[in-house]
Amino acid sequence: MKTGIPYHQLEDESRGQEYNRRTQVYYRGLIALATGASVLLVIMALCNLLIPRPSSSSSSSHPVPDISLRLPNMESCTDPCRIVLVESIPEGLEFNSSTTHPSIFQSWMNLMNEARSSVDIASFYWTLTNKDTHTHEPTANQGEAVLNRLAELSGNLSVRIAVNTPQEKQPRHDLRLLNDSGAHIRTVNMKELTTGVLHTKFWVVDKQHIYIGSANMDWRSLTQVKELGVVVYNCSCLAADLSKIFEAYWFLGESKSIPSPWPERFSTMYNKDTPLQLPLNNTPSNVYLSSSPPSLCAAGRTSDLQSILSVVEDAESFVYIAVMNYLPTMEFSHPKRYWADIDTQLRRVAYEKRIKVRLLISCWNSTQPVMFSFLKSLASVYDPKNNLDIQVRLFVVPATPKQKEIPFARVNHNKYMVTDKIAYIGTSNWSGDYFVNTAGSALVVNQTASQSVESTVQSQLKAVFERDWNSDYSTPLTQHSNLKDFCYV
Repeated sequence: MKTGIPYHQLEDESRGQEYNRRTQVYYRGLIALATGASVLLVIMALCNLLIPRPSSSSSSSHPVPDISLRLPNMESCTDPCRIVLVESIPEGLEFNSSTTHPSIFQSWMNLMNEARSSVDIASFYWTLTNKDTHTHEPTANQGEAVLNRLAELSGNLSVRIAVNTPQEKQPRHDLRLLNDSGAHIRTVNMKELTTGVLHTKFWVVDKQHIYIGSANMDWRSLTQVKELGVVVYNCSCLAADLSKIFEAYWFLGESKSIPSPWPERFSTMYNKDTPLQLPLNNTPSNVYLSSSPPSLCAAGRTSDLQSILSVVEDAESFVYIAVMNYLPTMEFSHPKRYWADIDTQLRRVAYEKRIKVRLLISCWNSTQPVMFSFLKSLASVYDPKNNLDIQVRLFVVPATPKQKEIPFARVNHNKYMVTDKIAYIGTSNWSGDYFVNTAGSALVVNQTASQSVESTVQSQLKAVFERDWNSDYSTPLTQHSNLKDFCYV
């Protein structure tokens, strides 16, 4: 049966070929499947890298805040921010100088007229009327106008006021009026929290415009006390950051205790090491907000003391300081304590870097005599032959017999510093208590990259200092100065 042999050979060969074909298809399928799986894994990895995932911290006891509360919209950081120095020049104080700025009164009225949704004010105390000070002064009219306008707004939009808990004898008429008009008010008991006070003075309007400076919510701060501050318009990134400081006060008014650490929603990305970069008056600027005391600084926030020390350290030719009080002590502590952080820094840069240091300090009937002993010590670091140049002058606001009757008035209440690089506008006097346990804040502006024909904030503030320093109201402090001859007006 020879014919059967080829048949079986052909059948086996056919089966072998079919088997080989199926094997090839099988392995090709495996290769395709493996390739597809690899591609899928790569896509998933890319998705994990490129698409943010919810944080696991959302299950914590603190609710996760809206991202807009933590990180400002990066688009808004390109806002064409406009910054304006503002002053209160006391009635009767005149300068032979062209250096002038809008009044704080008009700036506050402008801010209220701009308001569309909210006004948040952090404040020390409220005495905007004659009734508050038991006076009959016509110049209280500006404070009364501010109070009345704010009361109007309180019935139409959100007005929130964080204020230091008033002492028993402090007037509360203004706060009652605003509360009855619809404002929301929280008192912050800093005495219980830190043994200090809420000494901050700033406004945030519509989370777009801000004011920060030395002026209290006091009619005298508008017409009888020399003040300096700054208003920044149309600057949502900066306003959002200042709002975080306000929200901390608002939180403390309700919680009655200081969290440690502060919840993430109070933290900031902007500080002395990583300032906010934005245009101010069309000028590239590095800006940040500092705060005190350190226990009120959330993650990322530069403390006010560290800000001052840093600004002094960064100076290359001069440091000009204008403050009401300057004391290297814990002024309100018991027992008294020496506190030399700022004093040592000024002496150090004067000696090591040959920086020119100028201090313009206020002198009035509430000045502590001990301050002059420390100022004379600082002023003794003056030796032109050895390139040591620290000078101190005292600024006296003159008063008529009638003006002398106004309580706690007729004083230079400024709280700023300007160097060859930086403008620093704050709310604190310069003694240890204000940086260790009292709440204050400051705006720090560096515009050294400016190529603009417009004057910088630093150059404007320098002009204000030099106007005051060279005025008839300023007197050099020497080792032989008899303070009673000119200081206690």
